[in-house]
Amino acid sequence: MNVLIVGSGAREHALAWKLRADPGVDDLFVAPGNGGTGNLAVNLAVNELDFEGLLAEVRRHHVELVVVGPEAPLAAGVADFFRERGIAVYGPSRVAAQIEASKAWAKALMQRHGIPTAAARTFDDAEAARRFIETCATPPVIKADGLAAGKGVVVAESLTEALNAVDEALVQGAFGASGRRILVEERMNGPEVSAHAICDGVRALPLPFACDHKPVLDGDRGPNTGGMGAYSPTALVEGAVAERIFAGITQATVDALRNAGAPYQGTLYPGLMLTGDGPRVVEFNCRFGDPETQVLLPRLRSHLLPALLGAAQGDLAGLTLDWDEAACVGVVMASGGYPGPYETGKEIAGLESVDDDVQVFHAGTAARDGRVFTAGGRVLTVVARGATIAAARRRAYENVRRIRFDGAHYRTDIGLREQLAAARR
Repeated sequence: MNVLIVGSGAREHALAWKLRADPGVDDLFVAPGNGGTGNLAVNLAVNELDFEGLLAEVRRHHVELVVVGPEAPLAAGVADFFRERGIAVYGPSRVAAQIEASKAWAKALMQRHGIPTAAARTFDDAEAARRFIETCATPPVIKADGLAAGKGVVVAESLTEALNAVDEALVQGAFGASGRRILVEERMNGPEVSAHAICDGVRALPLPFACDHKPVLDGDRGPNTGGMGAYSPTALVEGAVAERIFAGITQATVDALRNAGAPYQGTLYPGLMLTGDGPRVVEFNCRFGDPETQVLLPRLRSHLLPALLGAAQGDLAGLTLDWDEAACVGVVMASGGYPGPYETGKEIAGLESVDDDVQVFHAGTAARDGRVFTAGGRVLTVVARGATIAAARRRAYENVRRIRFDGAHYRTDIGLREQLAAARR
């Protein structure tokens, strides 16, 4: 079977890496891809939002399955576009993708169906939002309603910071159309976990839990990013809590979407907070997480293609996935200045010195004349496995230190909280 992966990040590189080892995959393509995917697949110079251009490549290369990585084309209706033309596609419809594309839409769905989440109010008028915030007993969370690449959330430490966040979104237009409407949300407290499931419209096939680190600096300080690293598994979620999450959140959401006439086919990924009242949804994502995908797929013993194809065809009945118990840690190397302004075009050295069993998944990179250069904010995810989180962390950082480019920035504490918690047990 010929497969096309849509996207250009480290998540898409990880998907290509896993699918390339699948005997059911013949030719593999990535559009537009990056400096790493070209070593595993044929990169196609087509923008992920150019549906007609993607269709032309699908027909030219006799592609039988399209796997959509990022949220933007899903929110724009790429899955509907291909399904209407009889092409199997892994990813939810435009309506179902609103679970991520509109936080207000997702919040209303959760409230209607009793899916646990934080209380929130929606505003498109700055003055009304300010008046409401001034009545709050504690600083709220301010969220841009639409897609903002993981950067449209401010967890305010004071009411003044919350008011400034309202001005940034609704008055200054910092997030463009995505911030023309905001949510003012109750602040929850507790550790966060990522719960992924592959869904066929009726069934949800859960993946192991993972944890990511969104703030740019050690100790979870600084502005939020798309993610500075991740690890899996986590001892935060086990047994009854895991079952509660699957039944009361993941499967409940699949059921709610099906009943609303928007059956969900693709990856459903609720980001959760483990509060004193139990797990609650922070936000939904309509695709595989990045950087979580990079630490989940190396743990998957099974082939990935049958699950993606089964979901695309609406039939996961009887399918199971086999997971390695080993720990996996991924460290993101970013351009200096990210998530703010940053420079690109810096040559990357040391990639050839990485251990053979350590994966380096490319994101913002470009390959030219046998050399690799930075081409984005998040540049690489360096991923290592080990018997424990501590062992995986050690291997990951040993290899991170072998890679160099001007201005490279990475957190030094990815997975550390899990390692320290394990040492205390």
